[in-house]
Amino acid sequence: MEIGVFSVSDITQDPTTGRTPTERERIKAAVSIAKKVEEIGMDVYATGEHHNPPFYASSPTTLLGYIAAQTERITLSTATTLITTNDPVKLAEDYAMLQQLADGRVDLVLGRGNTAPVYPWFGRNIQDSLELTVENYALLRKLWDEDVVNWQGKHRTPLQNFTATPRPLDGVAPFVWHGSIRTPQIAELAAYYGDGFFANNIFWPKEHYMQLIGLYRERYEHYGHGTADQAIVGLGGQFFMRKNSQDAVNEFRPYFDNAPVYGHGPSMEDFTAQTPLTVGSPQEVIEKTLSFADAFGDYQRQLFLIDHAGLPLKTVLEQLDLFGEEVLPVLKREFAARKPAHVPEAPTHASRKAARDAALAGETVSNG
Repeated sequence: MEIGVFSVSDITQDPTTGRTPTERERIKAAVSIAKKVEEIGMDVYATGEHHNPPFYASSPTTLLGYIAAQTERITLSTATTLITTNDPVKLAEDYAMLQQLADGRVDLVLGRGNTAPVYPWFGRNIQDSLELTVENYALLRKLWDEDVVNWQGKHRTPLQNFTATPRPLDGVAPFVWHGSIRTPQIAELAAYYGDGFFANNIFWPKEHYMQLIGLYRERYEHYGHGTADQAIVGLGGQFFMRKNSQDAVNEFRPYFDNAPVYGHGPSMEDFTAQTPLTVGSPQEVIEKTLSFADAFGDYQRQLFLIDHAGLPLKTVLEQLDLFGEEVLPVLKREFAARKPAHVPEAPTHASRKAARDAALAGETVSNG
């Protein structure tokens, strides 16, 4: 099980002080958080992509490239890379460049995003979002998998004898997760290609995501990539911890009540009852996180949102220290003990390169 954090990159006023951090402060905080993620033994740091205030993460590869230079082990990923409004040629080149710089420690979550105005900003029509997703991803795969590409589609100019540079590291493209919170066609797309499916299940009750993940698993098996329980699934989560549960509740409540996404809506108690959010002690975080597999099956990646809603950097780093001391070792141990032997680990560059090399060696033997 890979365990990490993701950020939606919001710039939100701290409701307890009235102070709003600057863009520079939040960008620098992302780097500090990623370094702390590596320090405490977590596996993944992921950033979202947004092109509108109050968010800062308009250039994920720039941020992740800077983090890559200051880390050695963690996987650098995205919480969303906009497959609809980014040009597939630029995506192919940018993420291959990042992959080369980071020695393969790169994958990405592709999604349509949830900000409607972004489409006309990049010359696209939101009514074409599903068409753009399917066409752009097919081209992205082709650009990574083939050295010379000839291609023609509906939504961009044709390509003739085109080579994207740099090429993917070791001839192995970054692993792709397809992210969705509501769209069954995205689950189908992930299953068709044998890619991962990241269900960011932090806002709605689990029954909704059980249907999406169930569909992905069923179609993954249908397309011959393995059994349904071998499909590659990632989940979101949220927590706020203190050693004493009531201290966590009291401290986090003003942040919850004023959060830009779910503030001024359900009570914190109702929200924690219906979603993965845990506000309490380390033991409560452990128990709730371990329960996710009961609903969704064995899965490969667990990412937590912890730096949102105006929480100051000092508090976020304290959360990570507590998680590293009291939660992470237990989750790692329990997930490892529970995982059936036939369920794969999360794909890495090294594991995918080894599988590719083994397949090529097998072809050589059979052809010999």
